[in-house]
Amino acid sequence: MRRSIVPFALLLLAPVAAAQGTREDYARANSVNKWTASKVTSAKVEANWTADGDRFWYKNAKKEFVLVDAVKGTREVVTEDKLPKDAKPVVPNEPNKKGRGAPEEGGEGDAEDACAAQPGRRGTDSPDGRWAAFIQDYNVWLRDRKTKDEAQLSKDGNASDSYDRVFWSPNSNRLVAIKTKAGGDRRVTLVESSPRDQLQPVTSSFHYLKPGDPIPLPKPHLFDVDKKEEVSVSDELFPNPWSVTHERWSRDGRWFYFLYNQRGHAVMRLLAIEAETGRVAAVINEECKTFFDYYGKLYLHYLTNTNEVLWMSERSGWNHLYLVDLATGRATAVTSGPWVVRGVDRVNEKRREIGFRALGVHDGQDPYHVHHCRVKFDGTGLTTLTEADGTHTVEHSPDGRFLIATYSRVDLPPVTELRRNSDGKKVCDLERAGASELLKTGWRYPERFVAKGRDGATDIHGYIVRPSNFDPSKRYPVVEHIYAGPHDHHVRKSFTAAPGEQRMAELGFIVVRIDGMGTNWRSKAFHDVCWKNLGDSGFPDRILWIKAAAEKHKEMDISKGVGIYGGSAGGQSSTRALLAFGDFYTVAVSDCGCHDNRMDKVWWNELWMSWPVGPHYAEQSNVTQAHKLRGKLMLVVGELDRNVVPASTMQVANALIKADKDFDLLVVPGAGHGAAESPYGNRRRMDFFVKHLLGVEPRAR
Repeated sequence: MRRSIVPFALLLLAPVAAAQGTREDYARANSVNKWTASKVTSAKVEANWTADGDRFWYKNAKKEFVLVDAVKGTREVVTEDKLPKDAKPVVPNEPNKKGRGAPEEGGEGDAEDACAAQPGRRGTDSPDGRWAAFIQDYNVWLRDRKTKDEAQLSKDGNASDSYDRVFWSPNSNRLVAIKTKAGGDRRVTLVESSPRDQLQPVTSSFHYLKPGDPIPLPKPHLFDVDKKEEVSVSDELFPNPWSVTHERWSRDGRWFYFLYNQRGHAVMRLLAIEAETGRVAAVINEECKTFFDYYGKLYLHYLTNTNEVLWMSERSGWNHLYLVDLATGRATAVTSGPWVVRGVDRVNEKRREIGFRALGVHDGQDPYHVHHCRVKFDGTGLTTLTEADGTHTVEHSPDGRFLIATYSRVDLPPVTELRRNSDGKKVCDLERAGASELLKTGWRYPERFVAKGRDGATDIHGYIVRPSNFDPSKRYPVVEHIYAGPHDHHVRKSFTAAPGEQRMAELGFIVVRIDGMGTNWRSKAFHDVCWKNLGDSGFPDRILWIKAAAEKHKEMDISKGVGIYGGSAGGQSSTRALLAFGDFYTVAVSDCGCHDNRMDKVWWNELWMSWPVGPHYAEQSNVTQAHKLRGKLMLVVGELDRNVVPASTMQVANALIKADKDFDLLVVPGAGHGAAESPYGNRRRMDFFVKHLLGVEPRAR
């Protein structure tokens, strides 16, 4: 007999369902954000500090006024008339994000030193005001600002090898110009089949370099301004640049510094050109057996007054900070140990201190939890400012004496406390979020779970999400949400009432998310697993983790195989699961996958798969391996994807057809990257798992 439809409000009061993949399950899954909204009682502590920095007030979740005496460590609820009149809100400072932007950016704030990059744009004046340098007809020219006379400084520039950025020495007698040889002009053409404003399809094309393509080659050239001639500079130490960035003259004008990132990313050097002779010396020389993670871990901060730089490196096997003497190249470790620096927030040159974020600094905690620290340039005085078992954000008081720290976990709503900046000690608790109303809906905290990886020793971290109508006496198919991109870790560490995996879980699944080896922000050895090996995707660790979780939790049913889904790099991995591990994973939905690393964008793939393009690219291609497909696969792609071009998915489809393999293909007209996240794409993904893992005709009941 067909089940009657239960009213939604009643469904929330009695969440235990008799079946899985029902219409009620779909309704609950598609409204997760609604039925979890506003059910966690907390308020962000928006502090209004007094002028002397001793006190502040904020409104709590009950809209009460809370007055805190930071010096005395007291907290009390007061009436509005008791609030200090001079209190003002904090204007937050942006943390230092050097090295975290687009990979090609220099990020050191030198734009004011450089002249225009294209012919005809305005130039830049010399520090002494005598000269103006400008680019004309792809070459560097000088103009006497008093007489207006002009002189051509370089003569070898042309349309395909043009001078652009210009940097004056402080004494105005030397000039460095960056000359960039043009790269390839590979273009990708897309067809929009169903444009909104006309009947006929339209095409568009855009610049899109792929691994192995010729790339722009920037190199610095040194000029003697008085003699109007170039000073010869050997490029022996920078023969094949991926990029030249972080350009800077020394304070005395004797040296010109720049950061050289070699194509293939196994060599990263801070180089110095001697202004008088053109001699080139390596101040910092990182030559890696695998790769230098310039996307996630590049940090260079010039200390001009003391002729030093702060530098980030994994040379010890862990990501740490170093103080380097520019004159000698001598490096002193600022931080060290079996933990990593996640990023630098602030540098106090006067006090010679660094404020930074760290991972893994507290034994016994999740090694991905963000903690805030401070250390002196010489490596002494390391102070951990946060200590609670959670991932942290902080806001400093205007005078820097105190900080408001908020931490949470996937299984702990936010907790906010006041701490002293001098020693990191807690002054008092401020707020603790409550989730009682959320839990009444049947919602459950994700369970953090740890199991040993492929080496039998390394802890692999992830979490388990259960449906709100979870019945511990039942058995649930397991679905993994995968993203194994080496640029980061991807298992969420902070609290949210509506984790992305909850929607899938509500259909009657247990959903897991895992960070296997090859992802970022553990040791260098942990990260290096991805090198020339993106096809690995951490599967040897993931499979062991899921088996260990299922052994502990008998409700996790993996007897008939595990489902898996992901997009972009996760799309590549989820298809790979059925090609290489089809005895474990049996159902996959792959959205906008970069299935063949030769087809995808140049920077992402050369960073992890290296350069030149070798046979390992083809060996790990889902196109090459398509004939090994086992299980049920759905490929999803948007026809206007400009991130991972649609041909990447279509070539997998072509290979599967040639191999006479059954699969589903969903091409979404007009959609870009992430078509499976559209309402229609998401519904089709849900249906696929319901049908093939639950054995239920989607939405039939």
